[in-house]
Parts: sequence; structure tokens; C-alpha cells
Amino acid sequence: MSHKSGFVSIIGYPNVGKSTLMNALVGERLSIITPKAQTTRHRIMGILSGEDYQVIYSDTPGVIDPRYKLQRAMMAAVYTALDDADVILLVTEPGNNFSQEEILLKIKLITKPVILIINKIDLSNMEMVEEEVVKWTTAMPNATVLPVSALHKANLDQVFRAILRSLPESPAFYPKDELTDRSQRFFVSEIIREKILLNYSQEIPYSTEVRVDSFNEEEHVTHITATIYVTRESQKGILIGHHGSAIKKLGIDARKDIEAFLGMHIFLELRVKVAKEWREDDRTLRRFGYIND
Repeated sequence: MSHKSGFVSIIGYPNVGKSTLMNALVGERLSIITPKAQTTRHRIMGILSGEDYQVIYSDTPGVIDPRYKLQRAMMAAVYTALDDADVILLVTEPGNNFSQEEILLKIKLITKPVILIINKIDLSNMEMVEEEVVKWTTAMPNATVLPVSALHKANLDQVFRAILRSLPESPAFYPKDELTDRSQRFFVSEIIREKILLNYSQEIPYSTEVRVDSFNEEEHVTHITATIYVTRESQKGILIGHHGSAIKKLGIDARKDIEAFLGMHIFLELRVKVAKEWREDDRTLRRFGYIND
């Protein structure tokens, strides 16, 4: 029996449902999901293995016009994912014209298989979906165009079959029981950052970064200490809140999801520190994993 294996990169604007799509395809909640743009900052890998296949998905940051070094590093991850891919999932939604011509032109010039996903069809009527299919079939004649609802898992079987048809024959790249290349610490930090995105507004979520300082497993409880970095003292005060009320709520929300993810009881300690202009500092971005040497 032949074996297929390869890398599938998920590309698209912020908030078109890339993370929801990857989580649904892998069957696990690996990427955090919020209504806010730029929720996904890192390239996150999800591995789905079967007897005769292994699909290595990459959820990528949303395509944006970068304004500072952090965003430029995020876009570099997108282009790297394009170069690494065996198959490209270009995700859009009804009414999304994908005006970032540079990346769209790059995708059109790539000879790799492209599957164009029109997501969120559950929010549109049939006539609009049909118009979108015609529009994208005309704009991307070499792509396979599929309307789906990642949230409701509608038509994802068609997506999976299209991926398998496009993958090259190859042995598995990872052990069949691996689900991702990321560590537990990474997912803990992402869960905390998700709760910051959900609990705070305006610039606060986009000015923060989370690092897990310690992860100590004991017999009955795992002690986790994490630091939330912000760019200004005023943001530190907002994160902590009056008498610590805001960060207490953040910790409770994060602890519940971390315990569910890890399957263990945890004690979570959160600290807040100021790292001025960390989004523009190469050394700090390298420490946070956005720049690789």
C-alpha cells in the first residue's frame, strides 16, 4: 500500500477562520480562537496521521500590511509556510476580495496544488455562495474551489479528500502518535494570551506577550509560573486591575482551559512586567520565538 505525506499551509486574512479550520481538520484544539484580528502570531503545526497518510497542517498568522517588526516577523512566517508547503489552503470568506496582491500573485505563480476554501458559508445564502465559487474559479482557474463551514464542519470531508489527492507519496515525517511540534509550555502561553484577547480591549491584547517561566510537575499538582510582558506601565496597571481583580479573573479563566488541555490539576501564578518597545526589538523578538537565526 502506498503512503502519502506532506505539508499543508493554511493562508488567508485575519479572522477568516484559518485556526477554526485547522482545529477541525486535525480534530484537536491546537490554535487559539478569538474574534480579534491577529490572534494567531506563530506558525502552529497540527499533525493528522492515518494508516496510509500523514497530513502536516500549518496554521499561519493572518496576511496583513506589517507596521512594525513583530508583524514583519509574522508575515515572514507566512511566506516560509508558502515555500515549505506541498499543498496550499487559501482561506477566504464571502465578500473577501483578498486585495493583498503580492501574496495572491505569489500563490498564483506557485506550481503547487492550491485548494481555495470559501469559509463561513453558514453566514451566507446559497446565491452569494454560488457567486463566490464562480468568482474564485475565474480568478484562480488552477485551484480547487470548495465552500465550507469550518465552525459547523460542513464539507470538510471534501477538503480532506482534495488534500489527500494532492499530497505526494512519501513516508511519514513524524511519529504517527505525534500531534504537533510545539511544547506544552507553548500551548500554556497561548491559552493565557487567548484569555487576554478575550478579557481586555483596545491596544492591551496587541501589546502583550506571554512567556512560561517554570513548569514543575508534582504528584498532585503542576505549578506553572508565567510572565505577561507589556510595553508601558499604564498597561501593566490595566492588566492587574483594581486590587488585582482583573489579573485574578484572567488567571481563573486561563487555569480552567489549561487544566482541560493538560488533563491535570495546576496552580497558575501570573506576573506582569514592562518590556518597552518589545515589538520592535530584535533580541526580544528572538527570545519570544518570532525571529530564528
